[in-house]
Amino acid sequence: MLTADCGLKHGTIVLRNPQLMGEYRTMAYYEEDDLARFSEVGKHRPDLFEKFMAWYNAYQEDGALSRREKALIGLAVAHALQCPYCIDAYSQSCLEAGSNMEQMTEAIHMASAIRGGAALIHGLQAHNSVNKVSM
Repeated sequence: MLTADCGLKHGTIVLRNPQLMGEYRTMAYYEEDDLARFSEVGKHRPDLFEKFMAWYNAYQEDGALSRREKALIGLAVAHALQCPYCIDAYSQSCLEAGSNMEQMTEAIHMASAIRGGAALIHGLQAHNSVNKVSM
């Protein structure tokens, strides 16, 4: 019998077989090949998927922001949302748009700083809650 030992760890489910002491097996929660299957999401409502894809492709074109800038924003958001599919897709988009690893790393750090700051500012909610019952 396989049981979850550590739950999710870096996008991987760790399983343990109690009969086989110390033997571990991992199973990827996200399948890398699924990114290429994205269009299957539109199987049951192709009209909605086509509208999404038209919008998705249109906003990535040069406008007030360049394609490169938009790809870097996408990469940062992908990391903030922790979506491995988005990280893969926007890493490639960044490279195709001419970004380098230094620029991509800065975008990732920007997302991390915002995510960390958002977690910290919510600490005030804990302070407010404690203050209400402590008065």
